[in-house]
Amino acid sequence: MFSLFGFSRVSVIFLLFSIAFSSCKKEDNSASISEQIISEIKDEFAPDKRVALFDITSSFENGRFLLSGETNLPEALKKLTGKLEEQGLTIENNVQLLPEEELGENTFAIVNISVANIRSKPKHSAELATQAILGTPLKVLKKEGSWYLVQTPDHYISWVDAGGILLTNKAQQDAWIAAKKIIFLTKYGEAYSETNPNSQTVSDLVLGNILKLEGESGDFYEVTFPDGRTAFVEKNKTELFDTWLSSLHATENSLVETSKLFMGVPYLWGGTSFKGVDCSGFTKSVYFLNGYILPRDASQQVFSGKLIDTSNGFDDLKPGDLLFFGRKATPESKERIIHVGMWIGNNEFIHSSGRVRINSFDKNADNFNEYELNRFIRAKRILNNPDENKLKLAKDLKMSS
Repeated sequence: MFSLFGFSRVSVIFLLFSIAFSSCKKEDNSASISEQIISEIKDEFAPDKRVALFDITSSFENGRFLLSGETNLPEALKKLTGKLEEQGLTIENNVQLLPEEELGENTFAIVNISVANIRSKPKHSAELATQAILGTPLKVLKKEGSWYLVQTPDHYISWVDAGGILLTNKAQQDAWIAAKKIIFLTKYGEAYSETNPNSQTVSDLVLGNILKLEGESGDFYEVTFPDGRTAFVEKNKTELFDTWLSSLHATENSLVETSKLFMGVPYLWGGTSFKGVDCSGFTKSVYFLNGYILPRDASQQVFSGKLIDTSNGFDDLKPGDLLFFGRKATPESKERIIHVGMWIGNNEFIHSSGRVRINSFDKNADNFNEYELNRFIRAKRILNNPDENKLKLAKDLKMSS
């Protein structure tokens, strides 16, 4: 039986099926190209999701590709849409570029308490990702409830509760950075309501806290917090911030001396302050107090500095060198860096493991640590080997985000 056009019913069905199959195949091919391009751009601009946000997906609807998600990398998004259009794909860009518009001008913040806990998700029960201490400037990317997604000066991206920061615009943050300030250089202490250690405490303070200087009164500095609270801090526990910055001269001895200030401080996953440190938070804090800003995690710090040859032992190591530990690469698995410590000489290293402690690679020493020796991977020298892509001098950064 034939149709009016001379085709059998079977032929018509086959033709329609072929057209539909060809259309689906073209759509699938375009989707594959889209996914590949997104992956390539992410690998180029945001290989580490801890310090760059590029969460973008695509879907095909009504003959066009819909891009959705969010990123804080405008150049990456621009390159992505350009490459997709080069492939002849019709694009509808619904990607949210951060900071989100709802924040208005308030896309900056300053840490307003001695230690702000910054978490992996916007809730207090979430994993502690890192910390930021009083006076640290932050970038703000978006808000969810009473939480803000922020980026620290070492580019780490996580969530902080609104109670720990003062939200600002750029001009206000710039004014804070430019203001005359003091830095607290004692392990623990307080800011008082009067020039009397027996007066009401305004806030606790820890090593590295930064406050705006308003004036002097006898043995005290009058200071203000980012939110405008006023207080008094004992002079002998502080130093003028600019004086401290200009006097920074990291040496092997200064790194060792600073590291030993932390002896006994408890291990805290995500901790980077005197209230608790994890392994990389400890090395990061030691180097910050000597003028260097290291990346946040051990697996990031391992890319900093100069590789030191330890194939024949540890004789070439110098105090201040970072030691990295973990799982070596095998044919079945990649290398995994999961711990870091700092060499202090005499076959000893200091690290945060349970608490900040000193261990040795000398098998005859009382503090010999066979476990760490067996998982040692490599050593890197940071001192006098700044890698512009991985670390910056704090004096050059001026605490700016």
